[in-house]
Amino acid sequence: MLTHAKLKARALADPEVKAAYDALGPEYKLIAELLRARKKSGLTQAEVAARMGTTNTVVARLEAGGGSKRHSPSLTTLRRYAKAVGRELNIRLV
Repeated sequence: MLTHAKLKARALADPEVKAAYDALGPEYKLIAELLRARKKSGLTQAEVAARMGTTNTVVARLEAGGGSKRHSPSLTTLRRYAKAVGRELNIRLV
């Protein structure tokens, strides 16, 4: 039986797939951080949206990411999200 782990390993054996996968790493780290912050705040997407003055759809899209085909969120949007969940946006270059 082909498991998720085996399928992923097979796909990542292709250098082009691996490069694309690695390129999305920072985006998925950001998404994970957004989700972690919202869950720690105890808020729903709808509550975050209300605090941001936007719609639930905007928050859902922000938390879902979507790769390079979608528009990346602006710093203003990320700041509003951070404030809505009781956090501060901190960006670093490493």
